[in-house]
Amino acid sequence: MPERSRQQSGRDAEGLALAHLEQQGLRLLAQNWLCKRGELDLVMLDGDTVVFVEVRYRKNTQWGGALDSIDERKRRKLVFAAQYFLQRESRWADHPCRFDVVAIDSSAEQLNWLQNAFDS
Repeated sequence: MPERSRQQSGRDAEGLALAHLEQQGLRLLAQNWLCKRGELDLVMLDGDTVVFVEVRYRKNTQWGGALDSIDERKRRKLVFAAQYFLQRESRWADHPCRFDVVAIDSSAEQLNWLQNAFDS
């Protein structure tokens, strides 16, 4: 049987993340929101807070786990995309915002939801 494509694995991981976050009471605002400088995997609403969620999946952790894959360059791209989202979707511009990461490592078979991931 052929191995699942990286894109399919990414979509599956986003589906798992979305289901988990919705179970925790968050509401989906946008999924795979694209702009010329990046993509936002999930944009959710947690109470009054707009949450930009980056979903990371790693099949194996030989070169680091899913959380390790978010470097400073990736953070800057996410911040830029989030700023652009808030300009385009101005009804959310005055809401508090945060960046979360949902990391899924298949080798550990676990989902790790890190809230305020960029505040550390």
